[in-house]
Amino acid sequence: MIGRFVISKAGHDKDKVYVVVAEEGEYLYLSDGRLKISAAPKKKKRKHVQLTNRFVGEDLLSLLENRDANVDNEIRYAIKQYLAQKE
Repeated sequence: MIGRFVISKAGHDKDKVYVVVAEEGEYLYLSDGRLKISAAPKKKKRKHVQLTNRFVGEDLLSLLENRDANVDNEIRYAIKQYLAQKE
């Protein structure tokens, strides 16, 4: 599940795209690389996000798993690419 793109279905951030950086039980920890950085991710219940079939690239996935410091720039770029392909 780590590295998957998700879309918020509820809350003030409805329709916003995030990347899953961690998971714990029914909660997912989400980052957008801007306001919600990977060091302080957004905690959201699984039922409040829509899972997509898209995952980040292998390079970013390894950065997420290793908790690299430069991961937020890569998350922003991955979300930008995802949104460009979605349109």
